[in-house]
Amino acid sequence: MSSQSQALTRRDEVLLEQVPALHRIAVIGCAGQCQALLDGLRREGCRIIPYSGLEAVGADDLADTDLAFVFASQQPDQALYARVGALLRQLPQLSLVPVVEYADQEKAATLLELGCIDYLLTPFSGSQLSALLQRQAQARAAQDDFVCCSQAGRRLLAMAQRVAPTRAPVLVTGETGTGKELMARYIHRFSSTPDAPFIAVNCAAIPEAMLESILFGHERGAFTGAVTAQPGKFELANGGTLLLDEIGELPLGLQAKLLRVLQEQRVERLGGRKEIALDVRIIAATNRDLQQEVAAGRFRADLMFRLDVLPLHIAPLRERRDDVLPLARRFIRKYAPQDAQHNLLTEAACQALLAHDWPGNARELENTLQRALVLRNGLFIQPRDLGLAAADLAQPLATGAAPVQAVEGRAALRASGKLAEYQHVLDTIRRFGGHKTKAAESLGMTPRALRYRLNAMREQGLQVQL
Repeated sequence: MSSQSQALTRRDEVLLEQVPALHRIAVIGCAGQCQALLDGLRREGCRIIPYSGLEAVGADDLADTDLAFVFASQQPDQALYARVGALLRQLPQLSLVPVVEYADQEKAATLLELGCIDYLLTPFSGSQLSALLQRQAQARAAQDDFVCCSQAGRRLLAMAQRVAPTRAPVLVTGETGTGKELMARYIHRFSSTPDAPFIAVNCAAIPEAMLESILFGHERGAFTGAVTAQPGKFELANGGTLLLDEIGELPLGLQAKLLRVLQEQRVERLGGRKEIALDVRIIAATNRDLQQEVAAGRFRADLMFRLDVLPLHIAPLRERRDDVLPLARRFIRKYAPQDAQHNLLTEAACQALLAHDWPGNARELENTLQRALVLRNGLFIQPRDLGLAAADLAQPLATGAAPVQAVEGRAALRASGKLAEYQHVLDTIRRFGGHKTKAAESLGMTPRALRYRLNAMREQGLQVQL
């Protein structure tokens, strides 16, 4: 190997360390179209997996891929949309970036609606490609706690990525429990340095008499009990992000003071005479309709316009059914890390989770899974462990698999919880096409243990139909 090749290899390794979330990048398109992109990615030190076209790539091929570029301009529209939609449904974690010509930007807009996270306009410069890779690496690093597998969730994250680099105020709306603070933290991590502060204030949880001092700070002697000077949340968030949660609950008197701080980008402590310059990114969150609050005289219109520069709305969980099961598994990993290698949810439990409307959104789902992990009988979570409405638990399985048939002792098995556990074992084997080694690995057991489990099922009077 020449010294030039060795130097290039070392450079590639350094760049890969700088962008750890983008180790494997797929490029889907014909060779003539791809060359400029391939050259640019090689200069960035990325590992490239080329494919001749969408028809040559399947979900299994992209399962371990962090990012995929697809050349969309020469593709028939309907076939392109159908294939991209199918890939995103099968691989919700995949970031798919269409590469389009200037005249095909409407096609890119449609692909963004389907769940693509970004797009690249050709011809592009090296700096544009570097910026896109950096955005995707930042998105990977920021998305530790935010789950979005649905099209609505992916569109929301794409919008959040576009607004994050700006310093304009962001208004995050959504029902209680949808994850508004998580979205604020995502925007902060995406756009800020690791040491930048993130300060959250719940405007509904602090008494009005204390809220002004907490927000703006106070000097010694400013009021009875102010024995020392204290900086406010605006000062503490300087250089970072301040989340004003439940902004719709802010008293009218403080709304005027907040408006002045936002306009002037300066704050003055209570009892002080010196103005403090601010460099703070403001994110406000509310579960209320601020326009209705303005009409009712409970919120200032000028403050709403100041906050509602970049609006982000988080849809309720009942409109994001594709996020339910990934969220459930995230909560299981959080509360039962020792069991995280197992798929603890039976097929029947999954159907019950999907059938529920989740009026409390992700917070209700988290509480449900935490309770189920405590109350479960055995390893797997069964429908009755969830404590949901009887109508949800009565929903039929949608897997199409034949149910377990019991010759005798069915009532005893159901009472002990073994029936649902055995159903989960059989469904897993069917999902892997009868391949017991792969099924055993998914279940977290050895192939021998799986054979023992199947024999035990037969001894219980069950007809094991695979």
